[in-house]
Amino acid sequence: MIFHRKKEKKRRSRTRKFIGFLVGLFFLLGLFAAAVFGSAIYLSPQDSTSPADAIVVVSGGQTQTRAKHGIELYKKDLAPKIVFSGAALDDGPSNAREMAALARRSGVPEEAIVIDEDAKTTYENAVNTKRILEESKAKSLILVTSPYHQRRAFITFTKILGDGFSIENSSSYDNAWSKSAWWATPFGVWITGSELAKVGYIYATGNYQ
Repeated sequence: MIFHRKKEKKRRSRTRKFIGFLVGLFFLLGLFAAAVFGSAIYLSPQDSTSPADAIVVVSGGQTQTRAKHGIELYKKDLAPKIVFSGAALDDGPSNAREMAALARRSGVPEEAIVIDEDAKTTYENAVNTKRILEESKAKSLILVTSPYHQRRAFITFTKILGDGFSIENSSSYDNAWSKSAWWATPFGVWITGSELAKVGYIYATGNYQ
């Protein structure tokens, strides 16, 4: 009888440990899922785009894809102007010029295109774009970049442009980064960690450059 009681206690103890293991496992999986999806959602804010004074496309990863998305927004009559911002990566034509050429081939009229060929950073994108927008008296814009870069671009543009401007976020598609599976590729892990670190640096130091 005593032997059976001890055996039953051991069985119950093993059951409790197994249940505890499952609870811990599900808790860790929940934390992982929250980190994966939370980070992606945070980095890639999206707005329901409405008509604005300008569409601003900043160059960077998959620049042509960003440009195509900006062009699509223009063709939906969401803005009368489209600004392409980005310097050259090498001695060739600037990213802005290449994006503008794509826009012309896509049927965007010359008078609707404005380029900034000097910006080499997100901060410079914002500073140079502000000058362009102020010259045209624009007060609202749709900001286009890759999804993982959207948060940092939005933060930087909001700071540089100030309270007088309204900014809506509209990311382009990026086949190298996914909200649900960025953690599955070396690039996804690197770029997500990099962007989170850069955003953290901005908030910690107040330095946008």
